[in-house]
Amino acid sequence: MLPMEHLHLEHVLQTVCVLESVVLRSFGPEGGQVLFTRDTGQAMLSRSGTRILTALRLEHPLARMVVECVLKHSTVTGDGSKTFILLLASLLRMIQKTACKEPNVSHTYNSRETAEASTARHLADKMLAFALEELDDIIAMGVVPYGCCLSWEDFTAKTQLPTCPINHCVQKLLASFFHSRLGRTHCDFISNLTCEMLTHWKFKSDLPSSLLQFVNDNFSALHTPVSGFPISCSRLIEGQVIHRDFATPCPQADHQPVKAVVVTGCLQPKLLSAGEVLVLGSGEQGREENSRKESSIVQFTAWAERSLECVIAKLQSLGVSVLLSAVKQSAAVLALAAQADMCIVECVSEDELSLFAQLSGATPVSDCWMIEPEHVAALTFCRPILLGAHRYVHVAFHDSEERITVKPCSLVICGPGEGQTDQYACAFQDAIRMLLSTWEPIDITATTASKKTLQPNKSTCLHVDNQIVKASPFQQCVLEPGCVIPAGGTFEFLLNHALLQHGSSCSISDDTIMGAPAVSQLFANALLSVPRNIYFYSLRRFLQTQTRLLSFIQNHSHPFSHVYKQEHNTIVVQGRGKSECPLEEGKLINHCCGETDVSSQVFMSDSGLESVSCKYQLLVAVLQCVSSLLHVDTVLHTHTALHTPSRRLADISWEGTEDEAED
Repeated sequence: MLPMEHLHLEHVLQTVCVLESVVLRSFGPEGGQVLFTRDTGQAMLSRSGTRILTALRLEHPLARMVVECVLKHSTVTGDGSKTFILLLASLLRMIQKTACKEPNVSHTYNSRETAEASTARHLADKMLAFALEELDDIIAMGVVPYGCCLSWEDFTAKTQLPTCPINHCVQKLLASFFHSRLGRTHCDFISNLTCEMLTHWKFKSDLPSSLLQFVNDNFSALHTPVSGFPISCSRLIEGQVIHRDFATPCPQADHQPVKAVVVTGCLQPKLLSAGEVLVLGSGEQGREENSRKESSIVQFTAWAERSLECVIAKLQSLGVSVLLSAVKQSAAVLALAAQADMCIVECVSEDELSLFAQLSGATPVSDCWMIEPEHVAALTFCRPILLGAHRYVHVAFHDSEERITVKPCSLVICGPGEGQTDQYACAFQDAIRMLLSTWEPIDITATTASKKTLQPNKSTCLHVDNQIVKASPFQQCVLEPGCVIPAGGTFEFLLNHALLQHGSSCSISDDTIMGAPAVSQLFANALLSVPRNIYFYSLRRFLQTQTRLLSFIQNHSHPFSHVYKQEHNTIVVQGRGKSECPLEEGKLINHCCGETDVSSQVFMSDSGLESVSCKYQLLVAVLQCVSSLLHVDTVLHTHTALHTPSRRLADISWEGTEDEAED
């Protein structure tokens, strides 16, 4: 019989607390880097929560389950892996504390542990249902009005209005992300480089989410890691870098344009395809049959050579001088191409060929007999480029009408070692995922929230302690794409306050531990674990920040400057002064970095920004993980290689991390 292990709530909490103790070392703006070492002498230095968790040699199935949940969330939003663990541990502590408060063990259970486990499961399910049904509206009512909505047009504009420096806000959003991921030293440089890259890749009339999705999908082909240099050497270069070298001499640079073709198969016909077998006979009859086969082979070889010569001649007639091949070509192909002054780049990855086809507008061809002019791409240049110790192929594209504003470029990411360079590259892509999650719209309306929390009031309202501040129609709170909030625990403080207000407005008769008020209060208390760990070095700073924020809420219904539509297609920036600038029809934009009152400026100083959408998705993912964990009551130990994927993740995280040190 397989050995079984019965899990209790305390076991689940202990397992998560072990993971919490690991990530706490690198959490927050004052967190440090975690150094992992192996018996072989390899070392890894990192602040990335995902990389730290995947580097652990986890044996406990619950721990691996938690890490898988973190990885799934981080893959979508690119952020929040350490906060995920902290919130998970805090929620489990709150649930355990609440479940243990039951006065008596119900007669339907055999033991107190069973009763506590059942209560904990019901609490987790109630909290998850509450989050799925009401959390978005509470965020729209209690958090969004104190944030801002970034304007993508201003972000990608070359010049910024003096009263609307949105580019500064986007850089603050990215700087906060890179600060928590890589440290304080290079966060400003990397955030500026990311903004510059996105500005180059802005397609005409495309939505921000389309651009960010394009960069995310093609990131492997858009960046080149270079080890042995400081990160300050990272830069953008024109065009595309293909991570292969020329198999034949590179083309002459004196003729323009350079014409290229993408081929996905072999140019020279093969006698035998993969899996086919040539059978040779024996004896007198076999010799005769072999003679016929030998004659056929000679004839096929001669035909293949003539066919290849015709293909090369056809390519020459089209002016093609560069062939990008997805497969390795034969020696005969390379020899004939060299004689024809045609260069070949072999074994180009599928991702790079796909990006090349999108940027050049040329269609890849599998049979060169069927080549047409639409298969030929016109390039500005095609030449070798030396990046670090490797030589690659560097191509640039002509401008097209479809992408007037696009300036295709590649990102060169430098780092002192292979492991750190890989960490920088992962941080870049995670930043793109974070921006993508920030700009993806979520249907959250304050009107729905007002119907749920304030049935008698038909207008949008915001609870501020014992007062109700009514908002005008144009100030209704909607979580628009690009909604951000000051970092440093602001989101958690605001949502804590909103949840407590929501709980107090619920039915007084529903006062059980499973009631809406109790669930709201439990969730609100668990949220404060995040700012507590941010200000772990000073409890006084934590209390001062919380008190200042609550006082700020009482005195300002909408603390950051709001921009709304006025007559004659102009907008007025509210704050200490007023200014006007054009506004497109039907748009409501909130600017956070315009002129605001003194309290707002003091509150936002050096705090950075973080995404409201990512925070919302994080909370839902954590509650789903809590519910899943508490529904596990038995572990079967099969003593098989079930943990192979976890070890594979750990091995991947260790690749290239030998003898690394902080730059």
